[in-house]
Amino acid sequence: MTYRILFAAAIAAALPAQAQSDLLDRAVAKYEKTTTARADFKQTLTNPLTGSTSISRGVLLRRAPNLLSVKFSGTDGDRLVADGTSLWIYSPMSAPGQVIKLPNSGGAMNNVDPGSQFLVSPRTKYSIKSLGSAKVGGRGTQMFQLIPRQQTAFTKAIVWIDAADASVRKFETTDANGLKRVVEIISWKPNVSIPKSAFKFVPPAGTRVVDQSALTGAR
Repeated sequence: MTYRILFAAAIAAALPAQAQSDLLDRAVAKYEKTTTARADFKQTLTNPLTGSTSISRGVLLRRAPNLLSVKFSGTDGDRLVADGTSLWIYSPMSAPGQVIKLPNSGGAMNNVDPGSQFLVSPRTKYSIKSLGSAKVGGRGTQMFQLIPRQQTAFTKAIVWIDAADASVRKFETTDANGLKRVVEIISWKPNVSIPKSAFKFVPPAGTRVVDQSALTGAR
């Protein structure tokens, strides 16, 4: 199961401690008020077990409260789609001829939506530490380290939040095997018009749909 996102950092002057805390709260408040969003991103995956690095690009679309589409460019054509009822995962390179279908309940979409992961109740879900300031794409940001209080898909995350508009400009996650995912937001457009049809997924002809509803206990 693969999907992707970001890269860049340069040291700048640090914000006062209270301003750092306020910036995180501003980012949370901004996310809560964002009904739709489009993000173009670049993702770098580094696997220490194989010594390999891969770079990909894609587009993320989101429409509150439960619609999400992540589409990667290139020959692999990975897709993640939450259509309000189900979460579809299509990764033809890693799982050829197969589509995974999960019930979009119990926070399934939130596990793959970066905004939901980092900006929904972050102080409850993570131990948070400011790591100072940095430049991302020429913009000043504040870096926050997030350590999950409970088991998640990653053991540590670093999030770069824009000091001016409180948007997430970059994030990095590391899992228990050391796999590092760095995602840089190339462009971010909140509250734009996105048709509901953008969140429809039709399994490609000839693929087998693996419905995991029974395994998760969903009905």
